[in-house]
Amino acid sequence: MGRAFEFRKARKMKRWSAMAKAFTRTGKDIAMAVKEGGPDPNNNSRLRAVIQNAKAINMPKENIERAIKKASDKDSKDFKEVLFEGYAPHGIAVLVETATDNNNRTVANIRSYFNKANGNLGTAGSVEFMFDHSCNFRIDPTGLEPEEIELEFIDFGVDEVFLDDDGMLLYAPFEFFGAVQKELESRGIEILSSGFERIPQVTKKLNAEEQEEVLLLLERIEEDDDVQNVYHTLDIQE
Repeated sequence: MGRAFEFRKARKMKRWSAMAKAFTRTGKDIAMAVKEGGPDPNNNSRLRAVIQNAKAINMPKENIERAIKKASDKDSKDFKEVLFEGYAPHGIAVLVETATDNNNRTVANIRSYFNKANGNLGTAGSVEFMFDHSCNFRIDPTGLEPEEIELEFIDFGVDEVFLDDDGMLLYAPFEFFGAVQKELESRGIEILSSGFERIPQVTKKLNAEEQEEVLLLLERIEEDDDVQNVYHTLDIQE
């Protein structure tokens, strides 16, 4: 099923385990989408995608509508997407995606997490090249065959299609998100959720003690309110 599938299967983060935090992070996604393209999902493809994702995590309709209305207010907070790069202990590369309204606070927090764990925050470009930036779509598989979808969507950038317990997944490089979204919508194929991931090109195994050190750092970073996603090159062992 490929590296993308194995990557998804191996991720053990607790990012979406707390529903309240999931709603908060999705609320930020809604705010950034509205600021970028307006409050009407019919004219804002990014907002349509975020709303689909909100529904996928059972975010109540009133919460979604409230977040859109709040983001439409000219006095609402502006969140900026900032990528942090660094190394955890034992040479594990880490990418941290944040959405922040106070960059100084976020920089200070992220740096402190790395320093306290004997890691170090790097400069822009120091580890990003170790990850493939991809987009994904989870669709309703009813009446669809993975092989046929893969063939039909190759021209739109899709390079991997497979089934799991929750639907059919399509993977493509990051820059093809818009093309794939548009084609799925034009065909009337229901998009259950979509998103972006940074898949490590190479992973590294550590012994149990070393792995625990890294996981503690990753968990600490994940718990920060400004953090949206954390990616790493650790090959997590059970």
